[in-house]
Amino acid sequence: MQLNLKRPLVVFDLETTGISISTDRIVEIACIKVHVNGEEELKVMKINPGIPIPPDSTAIHGISDADVADAPTFTQVAKELAEFMKGCDFAGFNSNKFDFPLLVEEFLRAGIDFDVENRRFIDAQRIYHTMEPRNLSAAYKFYCNKTIENAHHAEDDTKATLEVLKAQINHYQELQNDMEFLHQFSGQTKNVDLAGRMVYNKEGKEVFNFGKHRNKLVEDVLETDRGYYQWILDGDFSLDTKRRLTQIKLRARFK
Repeated sequence: MQLNLKRPLVVFDLETTGISISTDRIVEIACIKVHVNGEEELKVMKINPGIPIPPDSTAIHGISDADVADAPTFTQVAKELAEFMKGCDFAGFNSNKFDFPLLVEEFLRAGIDFDVENRRFIDAQRIYHTMEPRNLSAAYKFYCNKTIENAHHAEDDTKATLEVLKAQINHYQELQNDMEFLHQFSGQTKNVDLAGRMVYNKEGKEVFNFGKHRNKLVEDVLETDRGYYQWILDGDFSLDTKRRLTQIKLRARFK
């Protein structure tokens, strides 16, 4: 089937040094850019993370320090990737919680203020777990009756994710072949920052989503607990979280 697109869709997968959005790095990225006319464009890159790849991570995706020794750093390919993804929506598997926040974090570290406004984020895992709670390999078997030969290889996982997404739309009558609908269904609409440290409450106001100030208005906390802002800036939080918090702080200052 052909996806009903109003603008290009980038389906992507990352292999990384670990699972921390703020401290881990990309070692491989694979993207399939699906154009509005259905044409597909594949881009696969090994990335030198600039830090050692832990053996536990290598055991999962098979990428070692030697495999990326001569690969470019993310900073060296950031402009090319940003241009490739310009004006696109995004889809992946567990991408809303991990892959996309980490990708944006890498862009920010490379000095590129990657635009995430007015993008749609479709997470095939969220759709799958809502409909049939399991993992990517099981989803591929369930929806496509196929087995991933090289699971945890970015290219194979990305291709499988695209097939799963198309099959999900075919499988469930209640799913619309529309990226705005799938964006809403995938559940990325309440986060203020990509990591979900701040979310919008029922009134559309930003509130903290963790710690001692959970469910408190961000603006109120910044006013009553002046040290909390600096604590977050100095802490192990993503650059995107710090950027969003700073935007709220500046907005409140000039009200």
